[in-house]
Amino acid sequence: MLENKSQTRTELSTLGEFKLIEHLSQFVKLSQSSTIKGIGDDAAVIKNELEATLISTDLLLENVHFDLTYFPLKHLGYKAAVVNFSDLLAMNVKPRQIIVGLAVSNRFSLEAIEEIYAGLLLACERYGVDLVGGDTSGSQAGLCLAITAIGQAQQSDIVYRNGAKEHDLICVSGDLGSAYAGLLLLEREKVEFLANPNMQPDLQNNDYVLERQLKPEPRFDILNLFKEKNIKPTAMIDISDGLASELLHICRESKVGCMLYDSKIPIDSTACSTLEIFNISPTVAALNGGEDYELLFTIPQSDYDKIKDSHDITVIGHIVDENSGCMLVPENGAMIELKAQGML
Repeated sequence: MLENKSQTRTELSTLGEFKLIEHLSQFVKLSQSSTIKGIGDDAAVIKNELEATLISTDLLLENVHFDLTYFPLKHLGYKAAVVNFSDLLAMNVKPRQIIVGLAVSNRFSLEAIEEIYAGLLLACERYGVDLVGGDTSGSQAGLCLAITAIGQAQQSDIVYRNGAKEHDLICVSGDLGSAYAGLLLLEREKVEFLANPNMQPDLQNNDYVLERQLKPEPRFDILNLFKEKNIKPTAMIDISDGLASELLHICRESKVGCMLYDSKIPIDSTACSTLEIFNISPTVAALNGGEDYELLFTIPQSDYDKIKDSHDITVIGHIVDENSGCMLVPENGAMIELKAQGML
């Protein structure tokens, strides 16, 4: 594992692109039997034995998707990897390889790049994914990370967004809104820091929501549960843009409507306390905050007994016919049309 303990600064200009790739490659270890060739040639080589190949790419831009005022570089590398893992998990497939594209300006040193790669490799090691290649480039507009995740699966195992059926149960893993609560805290402390660089951040007793923002974990365990219980969701998506947006994606692709019950949405008590400070409803944060990277999925009612005892899966509604629309059902009061509004 790459671990930078040095306080020295090595300018990237002393290495050049190829030396930088050679330097970073020494820390990469491969574990997947499907990886034939990783870093070191014109392309990676991945064995594909009668399986479908799934590929997903995410682009992360400085000051658009992350703020280095409060985002440690190692955490950034870790998060960049796991959010891409999550995209494949949302199709009921475990990632096997990733490819990393990195663009940096001369304000970053070799040691800074090592920190990013330490996070990437930690995520790969923890979840058994191979880093098999990529590209590096100079940048005049800050730091840019582009991660491509690759997985293989039998076509019969893949879950799409368009399979939800009337009467299916709507389920979600984990809890929602915590990542947004963590972001609010970090943004508040950034404002205080810019006004007074000598201030000490006030982040005590907020470890959970901060970790949900800075170091989310992909839900490999939910796919393990599906396999153990012989469950194949009818539709699935990961929650990167908020519950409302993702559920509407499923409904639109599946040509169905939904009934989402406000009181059933799982929200952590720590997140509720944090959101109260900012006068934001926990339900609003869960619906529109995003970056939770939990799995939202639908299953037939006949599979309910298989998940009812899981402490990390919550049934939050059910699928209805398309003409009934997509509705949020409050505990008291009239139904409200579900809309994706985005918090930022």
